[in-house]
Amino acid sequence: MSAPVALARQVFQVAHLTGSFRLRSGTTSSEYFDKYRFESDPMLLKEIARELSLLITVDYDALAGLEMGGIPIATMLSQFTGKPALFIRKKAKDYGTCRFAEGGEVKGRRLLLVEDVVTSGGQIIESARALRSDGAAISNVVCVIDREAGGVAALAKEGLTLTSLFTMSDLKS
Repeated sequence: MSAPVALARQVFQVAHLTGSFRLRSGTTSSEYFDKYRFESDPMLLKEIARELSLLITVDYDALAGLEMGGIPIATMLSQFTGKPALFIRKKAKDYGTCRFAEGGEVKGRRLLLVEDVVTSGGQIIESARALRSDGAAISNVVCVIDREAGGVAALAKEGLTLTSLFTMSDLKS
């Protein structure tokens, strides 16, 4: 099932920037995809979450939004699914409750990981391992955009199946 073409065009129009950008890798690019632009637009985020909710076919107890971009998506997605949203940090905070996962317990729960954009899948793998060590059952991940940069294969090696609303090819077509 693919998301509507009009939504893909809208996401691309809002988030695709041209100019001169230094990337995380240190290289320079003439284009940049600013995912926070679609996450901060309430109506666009709502439509993305609605479409993403239609792709979820697995059974789970809670959504687990990964810091930082997965959190607004999981929060909005919970409005459509009726499932609670947990907020997963990159590392446990060193004050207060000192928790890695906020919003509820993970032990014994089936979690559906939620991310905004998947490139290599590295942060998802780290988070899944940490959540599994805390007793969560995780086998599926949903995201808005798969950049088609090896993430699907890397996640599969960890026993994780990725479902994306769009691929980067979808957005650029």
